[in-house]
Amino acid sequence: MDPAPDPGQDSPPDAVTPLVLGPMLRYVGETEATVWVETSVGAAVTVHADARDWTAPTFVVKGHHYALVVVDGLEPGGAWDYAVSIDGVQVWPEPDTAFPPPRIRTIDRDRPTRLLFGSCRTSVPHDREGHETNGVDALRTLALALARGEEEWPDLVAFIGDQVYADETSEAMREFIAARRSLDEPPGEEIKDYEEYAHLYQLAWGDEANRWLLSTVPSCMIFDDHDIRDDWNTSWTWHEEINRTPWWHERLMGGLASYWVYQHIGNLSPAQLADDEIYAGVLAQARPGDGAGPVAAELDLTEAVFDLVRRADRHPEVYRWSYRRDLGDSRLVVVDSRAARVLEPQHRSMLDPDEMSWLDEQLTGDVEHLLIGTSLPFLLPPGLHDLEAIDETFAMGTHGRLASRGAEKVRQSIDLEHWAAFNDGFVEVFEMVMDVARGRRGRAPASVVFLSGDVHNSYVAEVVDARTRHGASSRIIQAVCSPIRNPMPRMVRVMMSAFARGLVRPMRFVAQHSRDVPDPRYPWVVTDGPWFDNCLAQLTVQGRDLSIVWRGGEIRDGDDAHPVLTTVASVRIPAAT
Repeated sequence: MDPAPDPGQDSPPDAVTPLVLGPMLRYVGETEATVWVETSVGAAVTVHADARDWTAPTFVVKGHHYALVVVDGLEPGGAWDYAVSIDGVQVWPEPDTAFPPPRIRTIDRDRPTRLLFGSCRTSVPHDREGHETNGVDALRTLALALARGEEEWPDLVAFIGDQVYADETSEAMREFIAARRSLDEPPGEEIKDYEEYAHLYQLAWGDEANRWLLSTVPSCMIFDDHDIRDDWNTSWTWHEEINRTPWWHERLMGGLASYWVYQHIGNLSPAQLADDEIYAGVLAQARPGDGAGPVAAELDLTEAVFDLVRRADRHPEVYRWSYRRDLGDSRLVVVDSRAARVLEPQHRSMLDPDEMSWLDEQLTGDVEHLLIGTSLPFLLPPGLHDLEAIDETFAMGTHGRLASRGAEKVRQSIDLEHWAAFNDGFVEVFEMVMDVARGRRGRAPASVVFLSGDVHNSYVAEVVDARTRHGASSRIIQAVCSPIRNPMPRMVRVMMSAFARGLVRPMRFVAQHSRDVPDPRYPWVVTDGPWFDNCLAQLTVQGRDLSIVWRGGEIRDGDDAHPVLTTVASVRIPAAT
C-alpha cells in the first residue's frame, strides 16, 4: 500500500474539478452553520453531514459562480464530519488527502470558548524564499499542528483586516495581471478590478493546509485598508485626491463587491442572510433536492451587488458591514472602522451616526466577556495616541493653513489614522464601554476586550485603575495581534520600539499644554509587548478569566514544508477583584 500524502507538502494538481475555492466553514451557531464555495460552473452545491443533505444553488457575480449552503437543524454542542458535492459528485474532501475530514462543531455554552484572531497576511509561497522575505505563515503553521492533533480545537478564527493586499501584489499575482493588461498602465502592479480580486483570493486561500483549516474552523472577517488600498479613507484630502485618479472607482467597486462575496456574506447568520437586501433573493431561489443535476435557474447578482457597493460608498448608512457573533457566554461585536467613517474636517469620526447607534445597541452587559473587534487598535501606546490626536488638531486648521497642510502630509505618510485621529468617535465609544464596565447596561462583564491588528506588532494595554478610579467592575483591555504573515523589517522594529517609548513624555507634555488637544479621560498603559513576530493569537475563556497566547512558527532543520508551532507570548487576564 502506498503511504498517505504528507500534510504540509503540496500535492500535485489533480484533474480539473468544479470546485475552484473552498469549502469554507463560515457562520456556526448553536443549531446552524453556513458553508461557502466557489465553483467553475453553475450548479447545485450540497453539504452532506449526519446522514442528511442541505443544498443551495450557485449565484453569479462577474462570471464567477458561488454558493453559500445553510446547514440547519443541528444539535447544540455537536460535531459532524461533512462532505461537499457539486451536481451530485463529491469534491471535498479530496481523494487521498492527508488531512482529517472537515467537521462542523456547533456552539456548546458549557465548553470554554477558544477564539483565534489576527490580521495582515500576505500571499507568497511557503518555500525558502517566501520564508526569507515574509517569514513563516502563522496560519498555515497552526493548520499543520491541528491536522497532526497537537492543538486543542478553536471555535472561531476572526480575521480582523488585510486578509488580502490589493496594493502589494505577489509575483504570482503580477503574472496573472500581466497576462490580461500591461503593468505600465495604472494602477500598475496593483489590483484593478473584480476579476483580479477573484484571483487574489484564490492565491490567499488556495494553499492546501490553509484551505483545509478554513474548511473545518469557522471564520469571520472584516476589511482594513489593504483589502482596498493603503490608508483607505484616512481623511477628506485623501478621499478627494484618490477620486481624481482614473482607475480608483473600478478598483473600489471591485474591492467592495468581491469583499461582499468572499468575506462578508459568510459573517452573517442564516436569519441575517434572509434579511439581506441581496442575499434574500438567493434564498428565495433555493430549492430542495438531493443535489443531483444542474440548477434550473442561476441568479446573476452582478448588477445588484455593484449597485449596492456604489450606494454604500456614497452613503455608508445604506448598508452595514459590522456584525456580532454570540459565543456561549461571550459576545463578539465586529466594527467596520473603514467604510463608515465621517471625513469632513470639522466633524471627523471613525463611525457615522447610524453605525454609532448600532454599536451602542450591541455594547451591553449580561455576558461574561464582551469582545470588540476593530481592525485598528482602539488603545494605541499612549505616546502614539497623543501624537495622532495632536496631528488631528493641526490638520483641522486650528493653527493655520500651512500647519494644516503639513499635518495632513504627516498623517498620510506615517499612517496617523487610528481611533486617536478621530477623537469625537473615540470619546463616544469609550463612554459606551465605561457604561458597560460600570454595570449601567446590565450586569458588568468580567472584561471588555478590544481585539485589533493593523500595526504589525502585537501588545496588550489596559485602562489604569478602572475599578478604583473610574468605578468600573470590568477590566478594559486592548489585545493586538499583527501580523499573521507580513513582518516589519528588523531595523524598523528597533526604531518603532524606541520611537514609541520616547514619545510618551514629550507628547503628553504637548497635549497637556495645548487647549486644542483632548486629554483622554481614562488613561491606559501598555502592560505586555510589543512583539514583532508573525503570529496568530488564541483567546481562551476560562469562566470569568481569560488567557491569550500568541503562536508563531519557525523552520527547523531546513524543513520549509513543515514549520513548527512556537509560543511568542502568553498573558493571563483574571477577572477584576
